[in-house]
Amino acid sequence: MKNELDRFSEYRIMWVLVFFDLPTETKKERKAYADFRKKLIHDGFTMFQFSIYIRHCPSRENADVHIKRVKLSLPSLGKVGILCITDKQFGMMEIFSASKPMTPPTPIQQLELF
Repeated sequence: MKNELDRFSEYRIMWVLVFFDLPTETKKERKAYADFRKKLIHDGFTMFQFSIYIRHCPSRENADVHIKRVKLSLPSLGKVGILCITDKQFGMMEIFSASKPMTPPTPIQQLELF
């Protein structure tokens, strides 16, 4: 029973955050931006804010898989940052909209096949 509880520990569950600032001045740059964003969404990331996408992962090993996918789809121009934090750390985030506190997004339930 302890192993089952460890599996869902708020210190084991991870969030992957991808921050990016990509140029969009030319048609080619806009296409690269759109392609990168589409790949993030296809891999299960959701928009947290403009140019910040997040993904809930059940473990560090799973997070590493998605981080590797992001790295494989990096555009040739612009800046991209990847941050991995625990569910506990994510839950301590304070979020405000128009000076009013908001609750962090809840993870989407995903079916995990082995």
